[in-house]
Amino acid sequence: MDFSQESLNQDEINDYKTIEQTMEKLPDGARRLAAQLTTNANFDSLWNVLTDYDRLNLFIPNLISSKTLFRNENNFHLKQIGSQDFLGIKFSAEVFLDLYEEKELGLIKFKLIKGDFRRFEGSWQIQSMNNSVKNSLIYDLTVKGCQWMPIAMIEKRLKRDLSENLIAVDKQARLSL
Repeated sequence: MDFSQESLNQDEINDYKTIEQTMEKLPDGARRLAAQLTTNANFDSLWNVLTDYDRLNLFIPNLISSKTLFRNENNFHLKQIGSQDFLGIKFSAEVFLDLYEEKELGLIKFKLIKGDFRRFEGSWQIQSMNNSVKNSLIYDLTVKGCQWMPIAMIEKRLKRDLSENLIAVDKQARLSL
């Protein structure tokens, strides 16, 4: 399934009652957002989806391209371009990310090397839930926009994007079962 050209509708987002989100205002206009989804998808399916870096744009909403530029064991450099309409204006952003995988912890850390943000870092994490076949998928992002990108204006959109990204990863992982 290809979700790249359309956002999920509100009903699809509402179907995921188990998404929890937090948002924290940090100094100097940065924001830390975290979202967690409880899923029946297994660890390997989730991990395979998250680490399919050159195909993330096929199912992550608003991600136009994702390309691996460098790989050395569990360290990767990616170039990603995202695009979306915001208040009737087409907005596009490019980032070059340094990723570090720790599969035994179900953790992928990423940090901005360069790009259209002053700060863009965080992690994806898969955690097994105690005494359950369910897993938690967690997306944690700290972001600081450029001067022309007032973060306070796009907070609501960022929160929605985090949920949409979690749902898209979960759907793709369950398709691959």
